Amino acid sequence: MADTEHILRNYRTIAVVGLSRDESRYSYKVSKFMQDAGYTVIPVNPSAQELLGHRSYPDIGSLPIVPDIVDVFRPSAEALEITKQAVAKGAKVVWLQEGIVNDEAQDYATAHGLEFVQNRCIMKEYLRFNEGT
Repeated sequence: MADTEHILRNYRTIAVVGLSRDESRYSYKVSKFMQDAGYTVIPVNPSAQELLGHRSYPDIGSLPIVPDIVDVFRPSAEALEITKQAVAKGAKVVWLQEGIVNDEAQDYATAHGLEFVQNRCIMKEYLRFNEGT
């Protein structure tokens, strides 16, 4: 298992795949929280022009920069393809949110030198390491 504390302390740019326009959705709330905590959040949603004050991109490959973390709010079945895009882009981490598990994606990521987290909430992990600070 990847060291989530190390990831959150050392990587600051998060591309969020599946960031919703709906402010009541978990993907929006978590992304907004991480942005407010000082991370750069890059929306990846092909049906949105802008989210959280930043241009939204249709996929990882179209991002103008290399994100440190690719945070995934999409079904488990899509995780392998997203992981392949993250590897091709040069990301350091693929993070699958709570309820998203794909061992094939994990194998692919680790075989290509990426750190991999699955079935964990990036916001909850951040809070766990930053309580009392």
